[in-house]
Amino acid sequence: MAIRLLSAIVNAKQSRTLHSLWARYHSDVPKGHLAIYVGEIEKKRYVVPIAYLNHPSFQSLLKRAEEEFGFDHPMGALTIPCKEDTFIHLTSQLNNSSF
Repeated sequence: MAIRLLSAIVNAKQSRTLHSLWARYHSDVPKGHLAIYVGEIEKKRYVVPIAYLNHPSFQSLLKRAEEEFGFDHPMGALTIPCKEDTFIHLTSQLNNSSF
């Protein structure tokens, strides 16, 4: 009985911790957007519209991310291994076009 109670307490603490991390990650990401990390060495977090995922240039960056990280992203979220300047240039072009 004591083992079950201890196990339930540990599970409750883990659940609260996971919920806290999830809430922190999702609290500043508006609906229709996703958070990603960009950079070759030092990663910076960006929030971009989901519509970017359909653009061929953005898909090229995603392909590089897949080749480098597979589905194991070190930051816990989508990570794109490109220069931050390149990413900013691409997203600026996407913002100015009606892709």
